[in-house]
Formats: sequence, C-alpha cells, structure tokens
Amino acid sequence: MKENIIAGLDIGSTEIRLVVGQKANDGGGEKLQIIGAVSVPAQGIAKGTVNSIEDVTTAISACLEKAERLVGLPITRVWVGINCPQIKCEKSRGVVAIGKSDGEVNAEDVDRAIEAARALSVPPNYEIIHVIPIRFSIDNQEDIKDPIGMTGVRLEVETLIVQVLSSHVKSLTKAIYRTGLDIEDLILSPLAAAEAVLDSKQKELGAALINIGLSTTSLAVFEEGELLHTAVLPIGSEHVTADVAIGLRCPLTLAEKIKIESGSAWPAKFGKKDEIDLSALDAEKNSAEEPRFVSRKFVAEIIEARVEEIFSKIDQEFKKIERSGMLPAGALLIGGGVKLSDITEVAKRELRLPASIGVNRVTPTIIDKVNDPQFLTALGLVIWGNSAILADADSRGRFNVTSTAKKSVASIKKWLSSFMP
Repeated sequence: MKENIIAGLDIGSTEIRLVVGQKANDGGGEKLQIIGAVSVPAQGIAKGTVNSIEDVTTAISACLEKAERLVGLPITRVWVGINCPQIKCEKSRGVVAIGKSDGEVNAEDVDRAIEAARALSVPPNYEIIHVIPIRFSIDNQEDIKDPIGMTGVRLEVETLIVQVLSSHVKSLTKAIYRTGLDIEDLILSPLAAAEAVLDSKQKELGAALINIGLSTTSLAVFEEGELLHTAVLPIGSEHVTADVAIGLRCPLTLAEKIKIESGSAWPAKFGKKDEIDLSALDAEKNSAEEPRFVSRKFVAEIIEARVEEIFSKIDQEFKKIERSGMLPAGALLIGGGVKLSDITEVAKRELRLPASIGVNRVTPTIIDKVNDPQFLTALGLVIWGNSAILADADSRGRFNVTSTAKKSVASIKKWLSSFMP
C-alpha cells in the first residue's frame, strides 16, 4: 500500500505544507487520488532560504507526524519544492550525431543531446537542478517536439538550464534527511505548481504562473507547451504588511489583520467617508482603547503602491524574454498573497494581461483544503511525481527533466550517512 503513496512537500517561509496522494485502481486503470493535506507553521526559513537546519527539521517532523496521523499510512518518500531567490535560468544547446546507421533517432540519442547541453559553465557555488528540453531540430528541420522515430544525421536540442545555489540545496536536503524521509527529487516550486494550475491549452497559447508568497514571488512562463522562463523574486506579501504597519504606526499583527480583513489593492473603489475602526480589529487592546478610525482609501493606497512594485518586477522578467503584455492565456496567481482583495485588478493593469486566481484544474479531489491557493504548489509536486513515475515506466516520457537533481541529492545523502553510527 505504501508503494502507491506520493507525497509533495512545499517548504515555505510561513508554513510547511504536505499533500499526500495515492494511486488507486477504480476499474478503469490507476488514478491519482488526494487523501490528505496538512500544514504547520514554518521555522528556520527566511526569505525562501534556510537559516536554521535544526528548526526546519523540527517543523518538517511535525508536519510529517500530522500527515501520517491523518492518512493512517507511513510516509517515507517525498517530492520536494525548492524556491530560493538565488536561481539562475539560461538557455543552452546540445548537438550530437545520430547513432544508428539508418539515421533513426532513439531515446539514447535524445539523452546524449540533453547531456551535451548540460556542458555549460556553471559557477562553483551553483548546481543544475533542471535541464528542460524546449525544442529539437534534425538537420535543417526545426521546432520538433518529439524527435524519437524520425531520421537524420544531426540532432540538436535547445534546453533551459535551471541552476540553484548549492548551499541552499545542501541545507534543505540535510534538514529533510534528518527527519528520516527520502527525497525522490527536487523540483522548482513554480514549475511544480504549474502542473496543478495550468492546462495544456494555456501552456500552448502562452501563460504565466505567479506564486506570491510571504517573502518571495516566483513565476514560470510557458509558451508552445514548454517552459520559457522562470524566476524567484525576493519580494512578497510581508512587504505589503510592513508598509501598512509603517503607514499606520501599528504593530505587524494588526497590520496583517487590516490588510486581510479590510485592505484592498484598488483605492478607487473607496470614498472619503469609508473608514476602518482599528480598535475593533486590535483584539489585544480592544477593551481599553478608544475608537480610532483610518481612511480605507489611505490604507488601499499604501497597499496598491507595493503591489504595483511586485507586478512591475514581474513585468521586467517578462521583458527579458520579450513577452511583456504578450501572453494570451494571461497570468494565474496563487499563494498566500493572492488573498488580498482586488489584487487581480492591479495585475491586469500592470501586466497588461488577463489575470485571475489560479485553481486546481488537473486532479479532482474531495479535500477542499487542497484547492486553496496556498496548497497548489504541494499538490503540483504530487502531480509531478505521479507523471515522473509514469514517464519512468514509459521511455518516451518527459525525457530527462526530473533526473538532474537526483545525482546531487544522492551524493548529499551518502555524505550524511557517513556521519551516522
């Protein structure tokens, strides 16, 4: 039974979330069913990076224990999302001669071409976690999606190489291994989330997945069915809260409450007479403090300024790949930051694109929590893991997309085991 368990672990700055899926046979073949979703407050993570391995281990252990109690099954392996701001994304090409005498391309030729594309100069403190084939060409025929079975002399592949800071990978994997869990693979979080939120038509037309977290905002841009660009920006919803706290001269806890319950990113919808009673929101001082009112329009202007900055930085990433205002399927927003009222209106204006809150489009589930925008990354990791398992069974699957980080993860595990009695 436990062999059919697929678990996705999303380690965020606010919460650690674990979604558990199970492959079940319903008579029409094996299907993925989501059987549990839990979260615990995060510890030892700040701005997307590990600052205390011990604290991260404690938090993951608490999340694992909670999940095992919920589903009633042991969880031994996880697919892990990685989301640090220090990522690099660049294109690389690999060229090989087709091996067979009749010129027919096989899976081995594809693997050799992808391996040739990996041979680029990587900084010593970075390592490659994804090599993603974008398109192939055989001789003079370009824009081939799947070259296997086609014939020619020269096979060329254009890939997207995703690199992550080595120290972050080592700290994260060390914290996870200390809990007794094994790591199936490390997946870039926005890439995994897209598996749950974007359908094939959106990826084909051109779409962006934007995950607004507490201290980071990550994005993945797709076009013609392939990943075009990805980035993690060191700005998130905590910056909005901090601005409200400074603007109103109030504690951060109260600023967060104001932002969620009465805040908006669209000041134009409020008049001069719209006000917020701060004393009613401040539970700690509610009994003693006199009513204190602030203009809702003023609060919305503070929020709007920071939200505009977030989307401005996202648009700068689109400009790098010449897709600013040119993604027909628009932007899908997920993460805790999207709970802010009217955030999609600002997104539409700043990005000049259709924008909406992302939802689970891929896996039907009776567990409502999984459809929350904050859980979509963990759900995407489960879907990614399921797809990777199917691809391993079928040699014509994702080619080598998920195997890149496994080597470094295995070496870290071997190094850690040398210290254990």
